[in-house]
Amino acid sequence: MSQPNILFFFPDQHRGDWLASNPALPLRTPNLDGLSARGVTFSRAYCTSPLCAPSRASLAAGKSYDRCRVPDNGIDYPLDQPTYYQALREAGYRVAGVGKFDLHKNTSDPTRLNWNLDGSRSLEEWGFTEGIDNEGKFDGSTSYRVNGAPRGPYLSFLEARGLADTYVQEHASVRERRGAYVTALPDDAYCDNWLSENGLRFLRGFPQGKPWHMVVNFTGPHAPMDVTQSMHDAWAGVDFPPPHRNEQAHYSGEDHQRNRRHYAAMIENIDRQVGRFLDVVRDRGELANTLVVYCSDHGEMLGDHGKWGKCTYREPSVRVPLIVAGPEVRRGLVSDALVAIHDLAATFTDSAGATPMPEMDAVSLWPVLRGESEEHRAVVVSGLRGWRAAVDRSHKLVTGLTEGAVLHDLCADPNEDTNVAEIHPDVVARLSNAIEVAKEHV
Repeated sequence: MSQPNILFFFPDQHRGDWLASNPALPLRTPNLDGLSARGVTFSRAYCTSPLCAPSRASLAAGKSYDRCRVPDNGIDYPLDQPTYYQALREAGYRVAGVGKFDLHKNTSDPTRLNWNLDGSRSLEEWGFTEGIDNEGKFDGSTSYRVNGAPRGPYLSFLEARGLADTYVQEHASVRERRGAYVTALPDDAYCDNWLSENGLRFLRGFPQGKPWHMVVNFTGPHAPMDVTQSMHDAWAGVDFPPPHRNEQAHYSGEDHQRNRRHYAAMIENIDRQVGRFLDVVRDRGELANTLVVYCSDHGEMLGDHGKWGKCTYREPSVRVPLIVAGPEVRRGLVSDALVAIHDLAATFTDSAGATPMPEMDAVSLWPVLRGESEEHRAVVVSGLRGWRAAVDRSHKLVTGLTEGAVLHDLCADPNEDTNVAEIHPDVVARLSNAIEVAKEHV
């Protein structure tokens, strides 16, 4: 296989079971469905950490959470640590990206949040030849409110349109609307649509005959559940299953339906942008030689177990969608191989024939993609701050919790309701050892 182009869609907070392949959900994702039909869908893909900055740093470095040197959102990606973007650039790739990179987040001090007005900060150092790094939802509005002016390209764009104050005010009052609302922004000013235009402009300008990599970091379907009027109207009256074991009495059934409709609308809109990118690749005559990947940095609880957002060990938070299609990839396969999303770093460098990054512990997915193997990892370890979770074929062990070790049988108890640690000490011991082994590599 010659060096394939790599088109990588990397949305923020798309949970693993919210795909049209889940018959319980009335989702509309024709472009993702098409990717699944001509590629491999991994049903058991996990993030290394259910938080934006560490998850994205882990992927960039091809290292586990305990080794990626970004333990939380308050830490910027260390510029002396190699990235897979650099490896691709050194292998001759045009390396571009748009959207919310979250590699210099440092939310500990909002006055330091800065992307440069053209979105260029740190892109060259990370390994990009071109791109636009823009603000995430809350980071952008917080930075604008604290600093009194835009510090990144998206708020700069909104300010030029006379829409920045509207955007910031909407975010400031989001708690009053249970985390979901219809924005006053027109469709073309909605962030995922705006950043897609940036990416499409780069993609159309790539020279023919030179391999390229494009990562599209959508800001959705991250909270708040903000949608345009047209997105809202498209989901009016569509009903979703309620959250599992919702324990928040102040959220009504209609609150949950609205939030889930908005979440679905954001996913549908992302799917629409995926289709636009694929159309341009097809028009360029490059689809047959382009590896297309759809993944997410972490999931979203959506009220399950009374929780919202991420940061927890539970499946809706740590399990993500992962679809891979392209040259030499098996078609229409749903694989239950255990994978971690930082394995994509090894997969991309392997695809490009690039020099592997030093100390990388990512493992290339190509043996599964080509059909040379049906298995990938025996155990996947995820973590954040004090807790660690180890997942194998049947169980998930969580350590570092105040209540002690928690073990869930994911086959018999997929919703993680019952702690079976006391009756399976052998599994606890085995998975505890896997967590310690992962820490020993730090």
